[in-house]
Amino acid sequence: MKLYQLPLHSLHTKRLNGETTTLEIAESVLSRIKETEDKLHSFISINTDSVLEKAEAVDKRLHDKQSIGILEGIPLAVKDIFSTRDMKTTCGSRFLENYVPPYESTVTEKLIAANYNLVGKTNMDEFAMGSSTENSAFGVTRNPWNLDCVPGGSSGGSATAVAAGQAIAGIGTDTGGSIRQPASFNGIVGLKPTYGRVSRWGIVAYASSFDQAGPLTKDVEDAALLLKVIAGYDKNDSTSLNTDVPDYTKSLNQSIKGCKIGLIKEIDLASCDADVIRVFEDNLELLKSEGAEIVEISIPNIKHAVATYYVIAPCEASSNLGRYDGIRYGSRSDAAEDLIDMYEKSRDEGFGKEVKMRILIGTFALSAGYYDAYYLRAQKIQNLIRSQYDKAFQQVDAIATPVSPIPAFKIGEKMDDPLQMYLVDAFTIPANLAGLPGISIPGGFSSGNLPIGLQLLGNHLQEETLVKLAHRFEQTLNLKKPELAL
Repeated sequence: MKLYQLPLHSLHTKRLNGETTTLEIAESVLSRIKETEDKLHSFISINTDSVLEKAEAVDKRLHDKQSIGILEGIPLAVKDIFSTRDMKTTCGSRFLENYVPPYESTVTEKLIAANYNLVGKTNMDEFAMGSSTENSAFGVTRNPWNLDCVPGGSSGGSATAVAAGQAIAGIGTDTGGSIRQPASFNGIVGLKPTYGRVSRWGIVAYASSFDQAGPLTKDVEDAALLLKVIAGYDKNDSTSLNTDVPDYTKSLNQSIKGCKIGLIKEIDLASCDADVIRVFEDNLELLKSEGAEIVEISIPNIKHAVATYYVIAPCEASSNLGRYDGIRYGSRSDAAEDLIDMYEKSRDEGFGKEVKMRILIGTFALSAGYYDAYYLRAQKIQNLIRSQYDKAFQQVDAIATPVSPIPAFKIGEKMDDPLQMYLVDAFTIPANLAGLPGISIPGGFSSGNLPIGLQLLGNHLQEETLVKLAHRFEQTLNLKKPELAL
């Protein structure tokens, strides 16, 4: 295998053993970017100038017998929603096309402290609103398994970069499935931590009560390693959980015998693609072969999850995006005649279609006369869903579902049908409503050689359980992947 195809932990072992160097790893990734980026469009900004220099500095320290951390000098890709000092943070929007933050997000600060190598900021649906990375103001990202298909969203650029070897690992955000779904579509691992486990400070807000950062990696061990780096309490984030961060790698290589895995009886798989059903059923059999016990559970209100999410999230978006007015934040229209006209024209020119639609939905749901009927009712249903998951986790250690009802779909296929686009996230949204951790692991392939993922959900702060289950599943399945399209 080529260096860019290997996971982070394998590369670190190789360089410690003298089998490769950090510079060779960086050169392999940069060469891969040069070879594929014009076809994939994974990045909005590429940071190639300093990558080799940083890699050489790490190799010098290694040559001088100094100890180095596992992330040092390793090229990583970061979703363009994280504030990065002295580097543009566009959030996939024309409104922030030239915005350079004066500070770092907590997540990137932690990565800097680990001496990572930022290879670039990745493409995404504008303000993280989308399931396909087709809503970016800077062009569509393509799936490396089939260039006619979407990579998922909104963290599609990070997922594609990792899957195609344009980065060794990536960081994304998950508001309604935006780490797990693109991980599934790209045949990689995506881990959404418990809400509050990773700081949101410096992440451009979409829906503040749902947004959560997490790793996108080539395997489960890398996800465990990266989560350990970025997790932890942050006084700058009022929703950050003040609790110890365990060493997730200690959950690797453990038996799952006796683990109880829940199947939600209210989920009807009949509406799923036939390949998704086949892979999911095979995945459950594999878990049972390793000693896991499958238990039926009930989440009665899960049928309302998508509708609930698409009331609450747009309401929060409407509030969060009110700051983009051409004065405090964002680009300003040159065609305005007065103050009100400037607000209107700046927003009209700066925001894309999907973002405008969600702002309008949220503003309507929060307006006088409709607040109780929509937003308040949605919050009540959200609380019911949370309590039902709490009850379910008294019976099981984890819950298994498909990640998406379908594999990656064709570019443009769902853009004119928002409802069908939103339903792609039907299996991922409930975890965000309940604040639960979830992981997507490659589970198989469709008849058309498109990846299909398995989703495991855990109870609050039980990422260790997910890592244990996911790693045992990954090692037992030992999935043989076909060749990428490029």
